[in-house]
Amino acid sequence: MSRVTVFGAPYSVYVRIVRLVLAEAGVPYDLVEIDIFAKETVPADYGDRHPFERIPAFEHDGFRLFETDAIAGYIVEAFDGGALLPAGVRDRARMRQVMRILDNYAYPWLVWGVYVEEMERDRLGRLTADELARAGKCLKVLSDLAAEEFMAGVRLSLADLWALPMLAYLDLAPAGHQLLEDAPKLAAWLERMRQRPSAVATRFAAEQKTL
Repeated sequence: MSRVTVFGAPYSVYVRIVRLVLAEAGVPYDLVEIDIFAKETVPADYGDRHPFERIPAFEHDGFRLFETDAIAGYIVEAFDGGALLPAGVRDRARMRQVMRILDNYAYPWLVWGVYVEEMERDRLGRLTADELARAGKCLKVLSDLAAEEFMAGVRLSLADLWALPMLAYLDLAPAGHQLLEDAPKLAAWLERMRQRPSAVATRFAAEQKTL
């Protein structure tokens, strides 16, 4: 099997998602670090890999992709044999629903709206009631939709690998940790997921300082 290459930064939620999918599928890969927030370090030809100059980008045997959903779908079809997809049509639909909730609401409201605001923008303990309420609503919806052990059915799926990096960041912010304590089903899920070898191998630097 020819080597897979992932281009992106270890701190990125979406780079971590791709790395989690590869790890769970048992696919070895190389990570070429690209920090899009340090423009002077980004290779001049990176736009050939991702025309919008975002991360991640992906290459396998000369085949290039960008956009996390497309990359994850390729990994599942090329290497995973469908093990990361629920068996039933309704569980697969639920998986996709959870993934899009995470993209459209959790990422902006939980990662950027709580973690980044508290931990990187000097707003510790100063989030507004509206900001906390929308984050809490997102967690409630996810908790209500999630199955007992995994996000979509009785086995690990892409929905879990989408959720892990986002909720891991959320839990590192004091307000986010409290929100998760108020959502015990998700807090217990996060604790179980953190123990998986794929999660340990791809921890954010901020996680490594606290766990």
